[in-house]
Amino acid sequence: MRGPGPVESFWVDPRSRAALQAAEWRLTGRTADALLMDRIAARPQAEWLNGPASRAVVRARTSAAARQGRTAVLVAYYIPHRDCGSYSGGGAWNAAGYRKWVDDFATGLGDRDAYVIVEPDAVAQTVAGCASVVAEERYALLAYAVDRLKRQPGTRVYLDAGNSAWLPDTSKLVEPLTRSGIARAEGFALNVSNFQTDAASSAYGNRLSAALGGKHFVIDTSRNGNGPYTGTDSWCNPPGRALGTPPTTDTGAPLIDAYLWIKRPGESDGTCRGGPAAGQWWPSYALELARNARNARG
Repeated sequence: MRGPGPVESFWVDPRSRAALQAAEWRLTGRTADALLMDRIAARPQAEWLNGPASRAVVRARTSAAARQGRTAVLVAYYIPHRDCGSYSGGGAWNAAGYRKWVDDFATGLGDRDAYVIVEPDAVAQTVAGCASVVAEERYALLAYAVDRLKRQPGTRVYLDAGNSAWLPDTSKLVEPLTRSGIARAEGFALNVSNFQTDAASSAYGNRLSAALGGKHFVIDTSRNGNGPYTGTDSWCNPPGRALGTPPTTDTGAPLIDAYLWIKRPGESDGTCRGGPAAGQWWPSYALELARNARNARG
């Protein structure tokens, strides 16, 4: 498989929601808004696998990327009891169903190149005390996912480790991540769907890496251009946010393998602040993220 650099070329979906929105606005004369939406549409974003069928979508995305000599970024998000807050409720019914789902995901990958982010929030929410989760079973399922995905020769695996504001004491994550298979993964992912700054995530990641024997990590920079919101419900569709560092493996930091747009900008966090259901496209929010972006070039 290819290594992470010097600069990995990630796949851009030509039919992403942002791309289709930009095209629609051009047809209806909203040219200025379409140009702003291009700031999202022109960037590679992760594909979230969060439903019962994974194989066909994984195969389609990695095949499309391979035809262009690029790398797909995928998110495995189907572990049982995946969201204690219920905004993104769902996931596999049981452990056997989840292992089958992971097997199908891995089969879909084949030998094509991909970065796979494994189960956002799964470790951190368990450490934080999610009552519906049996820790022993969850960590075993995560370890299964890491091991199974790593059997695919083109796959780089990053186990999610929450964000710097959730569990500030990184020592609380070391044993859970170890039980979840971090030793066999490339490393861990930080800030998925959150808004912590690159600096905060980097410092946090460096501390966690030191406790994990030097593991590398990736950071979700999709919406952190203005950092975190300081009001209530700071994680859920906060106002005034902005697109962050564009996806790249040219990070300038030896432990940071990539900045990625894992959360797709413009997809709602949930029904707070007038948003649609979690994961649904929200054009006005996407437009605000793009308008506030400091890096205005597509």
